[in-house]
Parts: sequence; C-alpha cells; structure tokens
Amino acid sequence: MNQPETNISVFNRLRFVLVETSRAGNIGAVARAIKTMGFSDLVLVNPRFPHALQDPEAIAFASGAQDVLEGARIVGDIAQALEGCNFAAAVSARLREFSPPVWTPRAFAGHVAGHTEGEGALTTALIFGNERFGLPNQIVEQCNVLINIPANPAYSSLNLAQAAQVLAYECRVAADSDAAPASPVGFHGDAASRAQVDGMYAHLEQALVAIDFLDADNPKKLMPRLKRLFARTELETEEVNILRGIASHILKLAKR
Repeated sequence: MNQPETNISVFNRLRFVLVETSRAGNIGAVARAIKTMGFSDLVLVNPRFPHALQDPEAIAFASGAQDVLEGARIVGDIAQALEGCNFAAAVSARLREFSPPVWTPRAFAGHVAGHTEGEGALTTALIFGNERFGLPNQIVEQCNVLINIPANPAYSSLNLAQAAQVLAYECRVAADSDAAPASPVGFHGDAASRAQVDGMYAHLEQALVAIDFLDADNPKKLMPRLKRLFARTELETEEVNILRGIASHILKLAKR
C-alpha cells in the first residue's frame, strides 16, 4: 500500500541536478527513479546531445515518468542549476583531498528532513556527474557536502539512475519517519544561498590577493581549503554579509 507523504515540504525542496549527461536513456531512467519516490524537480546542465528531454530513448526509459521529463529544465551552467538553493550535495564515488565533508546518503536524508520548516528550511540540490567522468572538482568544491554511497569496495560502480534511486529512497524514508527536526533552541537565521556563498568566496579571494596573502598567479590550495572550512559551517545570510563586509574593508585599506 502506498504511504501518504507525511512531510510534503521535503518533496518540494529537493532538486536533482544532472551534469553533462551522455545518454538520453539515463535521463529518462533518473526521471522514473525520482518519481517513484515522490520527487519531480529535475534540472540538466549541458546534456551532451540536443533535445535531450524529447529524445525517444529518454521517453522510453522514463516509463510513465514523462511528466517529470516535461517539467525538467535545461540550463547552461551549475550556477543556474543552483538558483534558489541554499544547500548543495555532490554525489560521487571518488573522494577528493579538498572535498567538503563526506556524508552517507542516510545522514544527508536525515539532515534535509530535519530542516524543512521556517527560517531553517533548506532548498537542496543533489548533483550527479557525467556517467564516465563524474563531477569536476570545481563543482564539488562549491557544495556543502560530498555524498559517497557505501558499496562493495571491489565493485562500487552504480549507474546514474541507481545512484539517484538510492538518494531518493533515503530521503523519502527520512521524510516519512520521525526524523528529529532542527533544534528550536537559539536563533536560526536564513541559510545562505549558493549564489550568495559563491559571491562571498570571490569577494574574499579578491581581498586576499589585495593584501598579498594569496598569489593570484600561484594560488595553490588556499581557496579550496577555505571552501572546505566554510562548507562545514552551513553559513547563514547574515554571516555571509559579515564576511563580505570584512572583505570590503580589507580592499578599502589596501587602496590607501
């Protein structure tokens, strides 16, 4: 028997983002996977073939989820895909030296299910890479967390739709369970959007260059390390504004 969606806000606040997908069939299969779990927000970033959403293979693999395909959007870059989101999670089997914190699908689902009401609500993007190459480091470094699906170490390869199904399932289970809500104790400001955080990174980098703390021609790993640090904090809008205010003051002093 189908269970009612006890926390509908989770289903409205989770976006599935596919980056440079190579096969139309995989797009259709992902549409089917997320619809079976009650999700529908699908965004494609530069799919590698024209008319991806109308491709006969995509429609065939969607198998009843054509409405998800019809409602999907195609955008030109990851910034457009993350518009309106204040939490982003990269999904990858490959761990990175300077990745954001690594979570399991279950930890991610519990976090999203526990932040759905009021000012602490999260509008979240789950980002999946190309079938062959995965996600580039620069996208992973923009995310709050990196999700690694526990699998057989000797054969950990999941196809795109399987990975999406695992995440969608865990999020549905968390939404339908008695997941602990975010603590009501203390002040909780609005979570900063990904666009706000990215703007803060650019502003901070400009300030660090101005005071010769960062060599623009040889930046090494300073900015990836700072992004990793801030990814652990779940920045709020006011906190981003404070950091940008500090950067502005640094730039003003550097011009004297």
